[in-house]
Amino acid sequence: MRVFLIGFMASGKSTYGKKLASKLDVSFIDLDEKIEDSRGASIRYLMVKYGEDEFRKIEREILKNTIEVNDHCIIATGGGTPCFEDNMELMNRSGKTIYIEVDTGVLVNRLIESKKDRPLIWGKTPDDLKAYASNLLNQRKKYYESADSKVSGKSLKMEDLIELMPDEMGVKS
Repeated sequence: MRVFLIGFMASGKSTYGKKLASKLDVSFIDLDEKIEDSRGASIRYLMVKYGEDEFRKIEREILKNTIEVNDHCIIATGGGTPCFEDNMELMNRSGKTIYIEVDTGVLVNRLIESKKDRPLIWGKTPDDLKAYASNLLNQRKKYYESADSKVSGKSLKMEDLIELMPDEMGVKS
């Protein structure tokens, strides 16, 4: 069984995904890292070189390949992954999807503090970032909301995620 963690950038998908995979003794896959490894370049470089439309085609290819070659695993997607092509439907058919929901204010604070390079927010002031994040989150919410389950990411506890795991994932004591 595959479990896909989806949500906006800085919602905690990778952070919680690593911990959850360790707890369940399954593989953890960060889709952005798979994309970077497959192309030998950063997401930033790929976005600049190819533009977002072409990047999303690459992302779709890597998502499909990841699903084909991995079974029992936790996959943290990029924030936009569910919102392009039919990626959300593909993930829902291929495993369990969990939306980590975090409100805009918390996301903006996390993005400002983040050390991760996030191409979609380059050069934005805190006020610009808040407006941008709010607008983009509103656009993406319909995709995120089609997940099998939803949890609040504001003060998420591992137990909250473990409760959502399919029986076949098993939990280490």
